[in-house]
Amino acid sequence: MPELPDIEAYLHVLRRDVVGHPVRGVRLKSPFLVRTIAPPLNSIAGQAVTDLHRIGKRVVLEFGGFDPSRFVVIHLMKAGRLKWRKPGAGLPGKMGLCAFDFEHGTVILTEAGRKRRASIHVLDGRESLMQVDPGGKEVFELTTRKFTDTLLLQRHTLKRTLTDPHVLSGIGSAYADEILLRARLSPMKRASQLSPEEARQLHRACKSVLSEWRDRIREETGNGWPEVTAFRPGMGAHGKAGEPCPQCESPIQKIVYSETETNYCATCQTGGTVLKDRSLSRLLKEDWPRDLDAWQERLGGAP
Repeated sequence: MPELPDIEAYLHVLRRDVVGHPVRGVRLKSPFLVRTIAPPLNSIAGQAVTDLHRIGKRVVLEFGGFDPSRFVVIHLMKAGRLKWRKPGAGLPGKMGLCAFDFEHGTVILTEAGRKRRASIHVLDGRESLMQVDPGGKEVFELTTRKFTDTLLLQRHTLKRTLTDPHVLSGIGSAYADEILLRARLSPMKRASQLSPEEARQLHRACKSVLSEWRDRIREETGNGWPEVTAFRPGMGAHGKAGEPCPQCESPIQKIVYSETETNYCATCQTGGTVLKDRSLSRLLKEDWPRDLDAWQERLGGAP
């Protein structure tokens, strides 16, 4: 799922390429993409994009030719992506869901896979945006004290807390793994059990990881449009199972729950303890390795 750095990258290129330009027309392949009835999506035809916003992991296009302003809110969910193509470009195969036509180019919304989770809301007035705002706090707007107070109220694990859009805004599974590795905290530690120093470490890690990747993606994009992916070569933990930790060179571990993958370093984050993967631990039972040394021995290699 595109997260804060990715959404900010989309906003950067959208601000450059479409703000101030009128939408010539909208082509919608599936009416189920639009989750609101009125006003209709095609009502923005002929109107210029006047501003852009981010609400959590949502891209918001503002159209000032209405009273009050009209907003098109795009939630890309897990597999949705935005592409910039030549004027009048066709919607690509099964993946193309919607096209916003401008005189100088076309913004195409695509979604991979069979499940259609991406959505568009058309809303009037700033108060209406509250309908789609899950209410999570912006990390960069929180003092360390406010950040600490917010997390200490949560009874869930740090991984779940960081990715809860009702708690913090814009963080998903990929960057949560990177943040927790940088902070050297276990993804399974309870947020309510953070010490003051651990909370400070986590707050610093949130801000540094998100800002570094925001700037890095923008730099890599250059004059083009970002290629958004959950697995990036420069990441230290996410998607790196079996590869050496960039901080200590121990192998990165992986656990999977439902559709969510968590990657972590047992040495840096869990004191050498290998966390139980629900499906594998049920299979192995008492043979599940309790620490990194046992895990390496099971794999037939030296730690």
